[in-house]
Amino acid sequence: MKRVWKWTKSVLAIGISASVVLAGCSSESNKENSPAQGASTASAAVSDTGLKPYALTFVFPTTADAKDMGLVEEAVNKITKEKINATVKFVPISFGAWAQQTTLMLSGNEKVDVIFSGIGTYNQQASKGQLLPMEDLIARYGQDAKAALDDQSPQILEAARIDGHIYGIPDIKDLAENYGFTIRKDLVDKYGIDLSAVKTIDDLDPVFQKLKDNEPTMFPTYKYALSIIDTISNGYMDNLGDGFGVLPNFDNNLKVVDWYETPEYAKLLDTVRRWYLAGFIPKDIATSTETGTQVMKAGKAASYLSHMKPGFAEQESRNSGQTLESIELLPAAATTGKITRFLLSIANSSGNPERAMMFINLLYTDKELSNLLAWGIEGKHYVKQADGTINYPAGVDATNTGYGLFTGYLFGNQFLQYVWSGNDPQLWTTMSDFNKAARKSKALGFSFNAEPVKTELAAVTNVTNQFKVSLETGTIDPKKNLPEFINQLKAAGIDKIVAEKQKQLDAWSAQQ
Repeated sequence: MKRVWKWTKSVLAIGISASVVLAGCSSESNKENSPAQGASTASAAVSDTGLKPYALTFVFPTTADAKDMGLVEEAVNKITKEKINATVKFVPISFGAWAQQTTLMLSGNEKVDVIFSGIGTYNQQASKGQLLPMEDLIARYGQDAKAALDDQSPQILEAARIDGHIYGIPDIKDLAENYGFTIRKDLVDKYGIDLSAVKTIDDLDPVFQKLKDNEPTMFPTYKYALSIIDTISNGYMDNLGDGFGVLPNFDNNLKVVDWYETPEYAKLLDTVRRWYLAGFIPKDIATSTETGTQVMKAGKAASYLSHMKPGFAEQESRNSGQTLESIELLPAAATTGKITRFLLSIANSSGNPERAMMFINLLYTDKELSNLLAWGIEGKHYVKQADGTINYPAGVDATNTGYGLFTGYLFGNQFLQYVWSGNDPQLWTTMSDFNKAARKSKALGFSFNAEPVKTELAAVTNVTNQFKVSLETGTIDPKKNLPEFINQLKAAGIDKIVAEKQKQLDAWSAQQ
């Protein structure tokens, strides 16, 4: 069985179903009377109504086995008791076990109050009735959170709307993506590479050739995720959720097309094939399970193409152990899929949705609470530096810290949090400007219901699994194999998916 982190040892012994019961147990009844209608914020609700104590259950994914999670929980509860008269029980679950365990929790109607949603499951959870509609709760107890989101763009919260209802509040973080090229800075300096001359991916050939000629033990470029172009391709279109039927150039007069039939896709494949034949890409890349970050960390790769954001080079430098430099090749754009990747929701099984909304509201407005969840306890898990950033205290590092999650983006408003050392101290100001300036897809707010074509989706996914990685790593010739890929997609039903998506998009557009 997949595990919940070891600080909840008693939970582990009993199993996942019992873990949620233990996490959420409370002496009060399943529902209590709602606070007075006139309360407009969480703080006002407490002072105006004298709320009864309530035990909230907060379920979220985590990347680390944090031994001090309980200490942070205690510190969080000091804040929430004072402000909304509630305690918060953490139920952290590893990302690897997240899908399985949250499915059991929600389908089993276990008591869950606030739960992280997204990572491709938001629509499904909402359609199954596992998440509560939140618009009325936001209007009464989440006005501060809404104001923080609206400061980025009033379209952000609306992007979470499904069939007229909002089932999750997007986290405030990077709400758009730009796309570009990242390379080891030492190689740029060593060989005098002029990155200002690189305007498109086709300008990279001389860069790769210089690296190939001078660094024979290193791959000039590598895949960032599954293929050379799988992430940067999203800079050319809104993939409308699944990539099967897309909106080229984030507009296309709302006409949905098959991305794999577009001239843009064919040109990208020709470029990657040229790189493969020139020896810029390793021959076994299609079957390798390593990512660009892993290979670069091992000193075997010089660069990759990917989606990006402000601070991306610094982030990747930390991850790879190399000093990296990034350049933008395609400008930033915001899509529904990007905005709804990380949200906070209230489960249908919540014992008190009003109090859950008050807690969420605090996550978007309370700086002390946000930093506790993101970084832990000041002095123990981090210390402030002269430039305003934070770092580990003396004697503490990534190997022995008791709370090294580095997932502040999960906890509401990341812009309330301190910036970690090595990043620009003004990172969140830069990120906010980035969000506001990003192009908004013409389909921003549209969510596709795949249920009418679920059979076709399964079939085209199988076809894509056969061709996509090989084509997008240059391993096979697109002149021969792209037409076959398209033909098999059509046989599997991609035209029916495109037509259904167009039908739903037209209906959505008519309501705007």
